[in-house]
Order: sequence, then C-alpha cells, then structure tokens
Amino acid sequence: MAASLLTANGKGRSSWWAWELQEATKAYVQDRNNVPINPFGWRHGSSWLNDPDIANEIHEHLQSIGDYVHVEDIVTYLDNEEVKTRLKMKKTISLATAKRWMKCMDYRWVRDHHGQYIDGHEREDVVHYHQHVFLKKWAEEEAKMRTWGKDSEEICNTEWPLCVWFHDKSILDSSSSMFYANDWKKSKWVHKNTSATPYTKGEGASLMVADFVSADHGWLRSPDGKESVRILFKAGKSRDGYFSNEEILMQFENAMAIVQKQWPNEDHMFIFNNVTTHLKRPDSSLSACKMPKGTPRVGTNWGVEVTARNPEGKIIYSVDGRPMKIKIRMADGTFEDGSPQSFYFPEGHPCAGIFKGMAKILEECGYGNMVNVRAECRPNFACKPGVKNCCCRRMVYNEPDFVNVKSTLELAAESHGISVMFLPKFHCELNFIEQCWGHAKRIYCQMPPSASKEDLAKNVVDALESVAVEQMQKYVRHSHRFMDTYKKGLTGKQAAWASKKYRGHRVLPYTILAEPEKAGL
Repeated sequence: MAASLLTANGKGRSSWWAWELQEATKAYVQDRNNVPINPFGWRHGSSWLNDPDIANEIHEHLQSIGDYVHVEDIVTYLDNEEVKTRLKMKKTISLATAKRWMKCMDYRWVRDHHGQYIDGHEREDVVHYHQHVFLKKWAEEEAKMRTWGKDSEEICNTEWPLCVWFHDKSILDSSSSMFYANDWKKSKWVHKNTSATPYTKGEGASLMVADFVSADHGWLRSPDGKESVRILFKAGKSRDGYFSNEEILMQFENAMAIVQKQWPNEDHMFIFNNVTTHLKRPDSSLSACKMPKGTPRVGTNWGVEVTARNPEGKIIYSVDGRPMKIKIRMADGTFEDGSPQSFYFPEGHPCAGIFKGMAKILEECGYGNMVNVRAECRPNFACKPGVKNCCCRRMVYNEPDFVNVKSTLELAAESHGISVMFLPKFHCELNFIEQCWGHAKRIYCQMPPSASKEDLAKNVVDALESVAVEQMQKYVRHSHRFMDTYKKGLTGKQAAWASKKYRGHRVLPYTILAEPEKAGL
C-alpha cells in the first residue's frame, strides 16, 4: 500500500490511482499472463461502446423511439438508475460524448431530402396550352401590370393598373399549402443501413390554408385587416371534409367583393391552378358525356345526375352513408344563329318535358337523318383521329356551344366584370404563392413545436404574416423569368436552369436558346 501511494505521489496522481495500481498488481501476481495494459483503470481510454451488449442495448432503445431520435435520448437513458447500476456507472455521459457515440454506432445527422415530383411539363397538350392560351393571354395583359426592380422600386406604365391575384389551396395530390404539427422535424439521426421509405406529407395534426396573394398588396385583405378571405381548414373525411368547388366559389365571391371595394381604381385578374375543382362547370351545363342517342321510353327521362343538397348547401346522405343523387334538366344550347335550343320537348308535345336524344338534337341543327349513325365509337369513345362526324356523341361534342362551356369561377368573374385565368397543368413555378408557402413553412419550422391545435393555427398565421410584400415582389420576378423562358421555347428543365443562371432578371436575353445546348441540357 505504501509503495503504491509513493508511486502515485511521484506521478502526481490521487489515492484512487494507487488503488487501481494495487488491483492490477494483485491480478498480475495471481496470473502472470494477466499483464495490465492500462495502468489508469480498465475503462480509461476505452469506450462503453466497445462492449457489444451495451452498444446493442442503446441501439435497440433508439429504435424504439421512432424516426426522430436525439442525442439527449442516450443521455436520458443512461441517467436511469437501473441502467447505471447495471453498467456500473456513477453518472450519465455528456452531450458531446453522446454525439460521438451516435457516429460510432453509424448514425448520421441528415436532413430529409424529398425527390422532385414527376410531372407532365412536356406533355403535348400542356405545352400547347401554356404556349397558345396562357402565355398568349398573359402577354396581352402584361403591359398593364406593375413590375418591381431589384430594389423593389415600382414600375407602372398606366394610370389604371391591373392587379393580378394568385390563388392556391391544399388538395389531395398537391398539399403545398398544408401545414403539419410536426413539419419542424426535418433533420434527424439516421443509421447508415436505413434506406429511404415512401413518406406522407408531414405528420401530426394538419391544417390547410387557402388564400389569395398579389405582389401589389400582399395577402388579400382590407388595409385595416378586418376583411380577409384566408381560410384555415382541417382537411380530412372525419374532420372538415375537403375544399370543394362550392367553398372555392364562396371564397372567390368574397375576394371579388373586397378588391372592388378597397381598390376600385384598379382592374383585377385572378389566377387559379388548372385542377378539376377549379374547372368545375355548373351542374346543368352542356355535356355530351352521357347523353342517350334516342328519346327515353315512356315513363322514363334523362337528366344530369348531381349530388343532392339541403337549403344550406350541405350534402344529403342516404341511410347507407352515400351522398344522395337527383336528376336535373340540362341547360339549353344555342343554334348557329344564337337562338336557344331546348333539349327537352316543349309543352303541348306528346313527349312534353322528355329529353329529345342526341339524334333529334343533331337533326334540328341541320345534320340530316341520324338513324343510321352510331351513338358512340367503341370502345370508350375512341373515334378515329381527324374524323368529326363518325358518331352522334362526337358531333354533339364538337358543337360550339358544347366546346365553349365556362366554369363556375369564370361565370362568377364575368358577373363582376373581372377576368380569370388558369395556369398550365404541372407548372406550379408560375404561381408565386408557392414560394410564399415555402417561405412561411421555413419560418414555421423555426418555431417551437405546435403542441395543440390552437398553437398550430397561431403558428401558421404568424408564419404567413412573416412573408413581407417586398419578398413577394422578388418571388414574382422569379415566376416571370420562368414565363419568359417558356415564351422563348425552352423546356421545363432548361427553364429551371436559365432561371437560376439569370437570377435577378425578369426578362432573359434572346441568346438564351443556344445556352442550354452549350450546357448540355
């Protein structure tokens, strides 16, 4: 004992080191093959993780937590009295040690990177629409719009400017405006053997946002903030349902009332995404889809099948839980001279109120006897390309009054003297509100986790309000760059490359067509 203490004093060590030296010496005396490798103790310079049982125990504990594990989980686990007693530990490890352990156990701190969505940018019908419909109309109106320079200086070349409002909402296949309680959890420790798995958009309680925004005035609301069209919606079959065309139409009516009241000295145009919910036509609008060729037999009639609703506009359900359906008359068509054409026999006729059938409707339009013309090309209305009069349904389908049927949003806009445009499909980069959602989500992820529905709603609103109008104007310039690249004939991939290269430009040089080819795009 005295020799070990003397040695410890000479080395500047404590009595504990002397005790360790005695234990190592006794072990060596008893077994000459037991040579003490580490004179500072059997744990000194080594790690608890060298014991595979301990490493497996910690790994299993981390797996039991779920996807999102933290270094604090190891510290907390080792601070458990039972664990400390079993592992002969006096205290838990530090956060720095826990981080080293995570790396030793092949965990890596990574951020979830989602692959891009597969879309139809270069589909023939999509390219035709954005080149010959959307961009053509946009070019006609662009001179009336305000623009902003690099320092947000306003450029307006007319006394009666056109204010463009963009709309977006969360839908089933594109929830860019959907906020989740757990959206802040983006980075996590992942084991090296963990492979990517299909994911759902966000986790936890969700909240849908539907709103309008313009670079002229920001989010659509009155200057005093008392009137707003923003809707926070708990989407889901067992929650608030889904945002249907009726809700969008109601929101649109409120939006038009606010802009005409607050900014009467401006023209207004509303831009919507090109999705079925926005393109929905009135229930009674013209459609050749399910029309019978002949007149229905006695005692029956044909009409447009729609969902039954009560006076408050709510869907009526049958006893089996399915929405009830009713039949309504289809609206009148028009002859070539503009006079109305009713598709039902008039009063006084033996078949008064009965649907005429496609054959009779076409005969009234001057197509002649339709007895020997088939009702529809089979299978599934698959007519030969370029043939216009192959079947009754194709002929009705091509009639001008059937082709030019307007959506409920277009009809509502016309009643207020306001114009509406629909973005090309799969072109969310042209809708700068998408960048506003991204900005708000970035701010939301920096906030404390939303522990309740009330916190979620408050955090979402605060995040949305953090998007300044000056930032929105930068986002508009970004979307304008994409429009300019499409005008010059670039594809979606080339447009993304050009928009990044000419960042800060609203209009790109005409030499841009040759540059993607040089870059190998």
